[in-house]
Amino acid sequence: MAVTTILRRSISSVMPLAVRVVQRNHHHSALFTALYHGSLFHKPSLRPFASTLHFYSSSAKRPSSDDNLLRVLESEIKYSEESDDHDGNEEAPDGFPFEIQDNPGQQTISLAREYQGEVIKVEVHMPDLVTGEGDDDNNDDDNEKGNQSSIPLVVSVSKKNGPFLEFGCTAFADEIAIDSLSVKNPEISEEQIAYEGPDFTDLDENLQKAFHKYLEIRGIKPSTTNFLHEYMINKDSREYLLWLKNLKKFVEA
Repeated sequence: MAVTTILRRSISSVMPLAVRVVQRNHHHSALFTALYHGSLFHKPSLRPFASTLHFYSSSAKRPSSDDNLLRVLESEIKYSEESDDHDGNEEAPDGFPFEIQDNPGQQTISLAREYQGEVIKVEVHMPDLVTGEGDDDNNDDDNEKGNQSSIPLVVSVSKKNGPFLEFGCTAFADEIAIDSLSVKNPEISEEQIAYEGPDFTDLDENLQKAFHKYLEIRGIKPSTTNFLHEYMINKDSREYLLWLKNLKKFVEA
């Protein structure tokens, strides 16, 4: 009986107060890989204690599960606040042609500008961040792009009346790829299936180059998208922190 008591006291003296179990979804952003690997739960030094966790919890009085969750959330919030500058306001560079609308809690931002009677709008999505090495078996352009971080864009160009053009783009470092192009007619209902044209890559090469120039003149160019890439990385960080705080508020209520 004395040996068991000593063993329990020894275990309780070295067990961590909390195990960080809140992890980010890595599907759209690998920005927080450092957070993931910095979590106490993944430190090798704690792995030997995994087998004793059940014994520890059954032999000592533990706080409620909600209290545990709050403690872990507070730890993750503190870590996120210390890891990133959430108070910085990204200022657009000189000559940035768009007005930015960024609403907290949304995973996209909107850009808008007028150009010679046209209205250009851009929906910018969260970045697809790539941190690891890609497949070396293929050395073509697609494989090279697959190893680069990028941001998806939806660009629309409209005039006063009638149809408008909609481009689906992917912005890489110093390069913008047009993935799709369609002519949208507001008068056509969603129940009708409109012809959206061939795949953009099937168009004549000269026509593809002409459309790239068409977008560049309207502000969709590397100097614009490279700034947006950094902006969206910072937004991803801010939205993650806001998400954690909203979770904490809900659990506390």
